[in-house]
Amino acid sequence: MNRYLHRATILAIFLAPLAAATQTTIPILTAHNALVLHTDASGRLLTSYMGERLADTKDYGQTGASYRNAEDILSSAYTPAGSTSLAEPAIAITHADGNRSLDLRYVSHSTSVEKNNVSLTTITLKDPVYAVEVTLFYKVFANEDVVEQWSRIVNHEKGNIVLDKYASANLCLRAGSYWLRQYHGDWAREMQPEETRLTHGIKTIDTKLGTRADLFGPSVFMVSLDKPAGEDEGSVLYGSVEWSGNFRIDLEVDPNDQLRIIAGINNYASPYVLSPNETFTTPAFVYTFSSTGKGDASRRMHRWARDYKIVDGRGNRLTLLNNWESTYFGFNEDTLRGLIKGAKNLGVDLFLLDDGWFGNKYPRNDDHAGLGDWQENRRKLPNGIKALVKEAQQDGVKFGIWVEPEMVNPRSELYFRHPDWVVKQPAREEKYYRNQLVLDLANPAVQDFVYNIIDSLFIKNPGLAYLKWDCNAVIYNAYSVYLKDRQSQFYVDYVRGLYHVLDRIRAKYPTVPMMLCSGGGGRVDYGALSYFTEYWPSDNTDPLERVFIQWEYSYFYPAIASANHVTNWGHQPLKFRIDVAMMGKLGFDIPVGKLPATDLAFCQGALKLYNEIKPVIWQGDVYRLADPYKADCASILYVDSARSSAVLFNYLVNNRYDAGNKLPVRLKGLDPARQYRVQEVNRYPGAPAGREDGKLYSGDYLMKVGLDPQVHADRSSVVLQLKTIPG
Repeated sequence: MNRYLHRATILAIFLAPLAAATQTTIPILTAHNALVLHTDASGRLLTSYMGERLADTKDYGQTGASYRNAEDILSSAYTPAGSTSLAEPAIAITHADGNRSLDLRYVSHSTSVEKNNVSLTTITLKDPVYAVEVTLFYKVFANEDVVEQWSRIVNHEKGNIVLDKYASANLCLRAGSYWLRQYHGDWAREMQPEETRLTHGIKTIDTKLGTRADLFGPSVFMVSLDKPAGEDEGSVLYGSVEWSGNFRIDLEVDPNDQLRIIAGINNYASPYVLSPNETFTTPAFVYTFSSTGKGDASRRMHRWARDYKIVDGRGNRLTLLNNWESTYFGFNEDTLRGLIKGAKNLGVDLFLLDDGWFGNKYPRNDDHAGLGDWQENRRKLPNGIKALVKEAQQDGVKFGIWVEPEMVNPRSELYFRHPDWVVKQPAREEKYYRNQLVLDLANPAVQDFVYNIIDSLFIKNPGLAYLKWDCNAVIYNAYSVYLKDRQSQFYVDYVRGLYHVLDRIRAKYPTVPMMLCSGGGGRVDYGALSYFTEYWPSDNTDPLERVFIQWEYSYFYPAIASANHVTNWGHQPLKFRIDVAMMGKLGFDIPVGKLPATDLAFCQGALKLYNEIKPVIWQGDVYRLADPYKADCASILYVDSARSSAVLFNYLVNNRYDAGNKLPVRLKGLDPARQYRVQEVNRYPGAPAGREDGKLYSGDYLMKVGLDPQVHADRSSVVLQLKTIPG
């Protein structure tokens, strides 16, 4: 009896604010949208509205009227498990006494302004019986109509509690039907779209791969309301979990025909123990909503990403020449010197040395050995990286380098020296992915090791100007020697360890450009991109395939973040390959020294053109005009913020007889009152210009009538530049 009286006394103090709970309305507003939360008579927090912003703010108080006397709380703003809700929970807890029920009641909320455009609303909830506190965070980027949502869970109990589920967000939408666009894939097949109508029950998008988490599908998705949204019409929500590990997104059409979206870290094999007074903060779930189609939603997301998320989103990017497809692992110092001079001759900003430069006892001559031994290979590079950096600087070219610091080969000195650092089951046969295993970044000693790899490269080579960070393996046989009896925390603590390393790197090297790579697009998310300037969409650099891959990425990520290289993959002409790579951050991965003189001259001219038009591509608004999935041609337009300059890319994506654009391409985003001069650019030497070259049109004409890029078998890639004329 005394034990229960003691608990009652503690809870009376802990939950004193709940006694005064009243019905409260909390509107969370962006420039065009509203998310409205309210409390019912019992103090439970519900979602009463999500959609377009209402003209009169007083109306938000009426949106919850239909719930205030209802027993059903399927619209819970953060659904707890084990009490009165029978819906899929956002949070589930095992308390210190073994009880698994949770009931969250409203305590307070506040809104603070962080910047002119950014505000943060926090809502505190508590359990009336157990000393658990949950705070919901809504970070609003008003002008961009973007919201980041996450949660914080605090254990005020006297013993340990276990978080069995801990989502970042719990949204509720209402419509007549819901259409999900999600993505699947594999190596070299990233971003394969599927769109289906959601039916009653739960649809789950998740990954359990641990590291290369997006290999079979990313966390980005769209949900259209009532019908599949088009580029310029329809209501659509874009969402993504900002987390570089296992994620889970549940989409449930409930018995009331509402769509409940619960998103965050995947709780698979991951119950997380919280000690007394310990706090657990989830990653953010980022989303935007548009009532005017997918194009508007993506432009909002791009502006947000450039201004607030990716590193140096309004800055510069370096064009580069990579050695990988010229040499693979088979190079030496003389080979690289020649390629550096090739980079200078080509006209790029930087030479990137890829895989194969390290390891001595176990030299990195193929992908079976060397990972973990980050010393320059003395046979390949007798004078070290420093000599190559100096060589590049003398040629007026910057120097970058490839690393894969999270990984280890069994044939490496590190593997034999620190077997306790390797993720593997102690009593099971090792299973390799690309002949390698993963290092245990849950271990602080491993975090220090990985950080020191990068730090040492920059200390020894102060002129190092770029880093390509790769991650080729998934996690098999998950087990951490360091975590001992808390193995269920491994998947979470691994990613936290990774972010801790990246925090340290960015604190010391805040401006160094870094590419996010994972055997292609195996790790593309806004959690990771807060540390990187760009991502590698796919190892598939066939330009025809890249049209489709980059098209889908363009819904969620801005062009400035997409690293696109010209390679010898595919059968398209050099011009086609360069045009596709221009729709982002341009790079080359070809043996420049073997190019015919005409091809080399064309590449040099293309780079000069690219340096002129890249501000429009990187910072402009994107308009997807002709869908490659539905037509013979793909057309995509970039328009600068002043609407004075635009670049239109057009590609033939169907090689059947007489394929091509049959109708004019109508442009978007221009100023209807201004005159635009059209110029066909990036023409291969000797190729005639099309009929639109030199023409003058009003913006109104171009958007209502359009122009003819004349894309067909003999003109498979056409780039048109538009500029306003004075007057």
